[in-house]
Amino acid sequence: MTTPLTNPADPWTPATAEKATGAKLTLRPVLIDTYYENVAYLHKDCDIYRAEGFQALSKVEVHAEGHRILATLNVVEDTAIVSCGQLGLSKEAFAHLGLPQGHVVSVRQAEPPASMGALHRKLDGERLGLDDLRGIVRDIANHRFSKMELAAFVVATNRDEMDREEVYFLTQAMVEVGQQLDWHETLVVDKHCIGGIPGNRTSMLVVPIVAAHGLLFPKTSSRAITSPAGTADTMEVLAQVELPMDKLQDIVRTHRGCLAWGGTASLSPADDVLISVERPLALDSPGQMVASILSKKIAAGSTHLVLDIPIGPTAKVRSMPEAQKLRRLFEYVAHRMNLALEVVITDGRQPIGQGIGPVLEARDVMRVLENDPLGPVDLRQKALRLAGRLIECDPDIRGGDGFAIARDILDSGRALAKMRDIIHAQGPTAFDHQHPHLGHLSFEVCANAAGVVVGLDNFQLSRIARLAGAPKVQNAGVDLVCKLGAEVIVGTVLYRVYASFAADLEFAKQACAQHNGYTIGAATDLPHVFVEF
Repeated sequence: MTTPLTNPADPWTPATAEKATGAKLTLRPVLIDTYYENVAYLHKDCDIYRAEGFQALSKVEVHAEGHRILATLNVVEDTAIVSCGQLGLSKEAFAHLGLPQGHVVSVRQAEPPASMGALHRKLDGERLGLDDLRGIVRDIANHRFSKMELAAFVVATNRDEMDREEVYFLTQAMVEVGQQLDWHETLVVDKHCIGGIPGNRTSMLVVPIVAAHGLLFPKTSSRAITSPAGTADTMEVLAQVELPMDKLQDIVRTHRGCLAWGGTASLSPADDVLISVERPLALDSPGQMVASILSKKIAAGSTHLVLDIPIGPTAKVRSMPEAQKLRRLFEYVAHRMNLALEVVITDGRQPIGQGIGPVLEARDVMRVLENDPLGPVDLRQKALRLAGRLIECDPDIRGGDGFAIARDILDSGRALAKMRDIIHAQGPTAFDHQHPHLGHLSFEVCANAAGVVVGLDNFQLSRIARLAGAPKVQNAGVDLVCKLGAEVIVGTVLYRVYASFAADLEFAKQACAQHNGYTIGAATDLPHVFVEF
């Protein structure tokens, strides 16, 4: 069911490696997380460093016995990192190369990326064709570009917004360079949100509801990059999410669904590299967003997708015209890629649910699944509506009946049973959602004026939760008490912040002192939003 694709633009083979000259060095892992970048370390006094004319930050090729990676060279002076005669590799690079410590490897200067000319044309504002973008994406996936060159590409496509044909070409190219899953079924569903709304863990409810109905729903999700929790981070509170591909496939065949981290699947690998550059630059261009989301869904074998675009004052999309423009771009590319897509525009004025952070969000999800009166109503209702839309992809279901079917599956306990099956299959943790272990350090944020809650800043509340330690510290985060429309007086608790380390707690306190993320006003000041549910 997993089909690895060859790379026609990369002529390297073990045979060509044998012919290649290259300096011989002993491999050493360097335990540094370089985040989607292969980095090699060479001592400055190494004879090979001078003889081969290596330069810091240049690209080198490391190979031995059919294994090969490209890496960015860092030159060090500390023999505790690498000594002469050794080549150090970062955690990412060492894992990619797949050879043991002490193995003899060859290293040589890497050839310049073949697509550099296309990159330069994009920097000049030219429109690129499919072959141009195929070349760029292949070189990105093969780590041929430096971070500076990647940043140039990301900025160029953001500055001179790609037209819809270029976005389609980019999506097609990103699908082609990774693995593509084939589930051998005519109907494979998925659901995705463009992000920006904390606590929005609807996927963890939609998957068990839709899978309990019988539709195939292989949900591979990402970890948080700039948010306090991604779906994979929250699911990891309940079960293992880093699954070998064969185990993931067995789970999906048996239980009709999964909730796993997508990093092990090599689906659209160029996207992961691009994201590692986009997020530090705080760039999220529409074209890159569309290509990123759709390439991974198509590579995962999805045939039908429901896409959630939240709009609100502090959401990624802040107006209906902007949402409609983005919808049209998604629909155009999805149609060209033969993906059935339904876009829904939802309320993004505030976080969904009560908790922000892995443990708190897992608590909210389980409360909804158990039909607990404490379960957040907004999380329940949004998940039911999204699940209903996916259920209506079933040709045996009449349009408009999906919501009622989803509600029955949830109310009857079938969704809870399905979630328990998936958790057991993936590997359960010892998490007690009825008595979640939260960070032992905490403080309350209270209203400093009387009135009505008329604004919650998604970005600031996410920032506070991250400063408190989420998602790295699973039991850190923000637990909301008041939402939009709540009447408050001076001293009313708005939310509680949990942390496990004193420094994290202090960072979160300082952020709250600057801006606690809440606006108190009159009921007439409540922001309006137009949604399609």
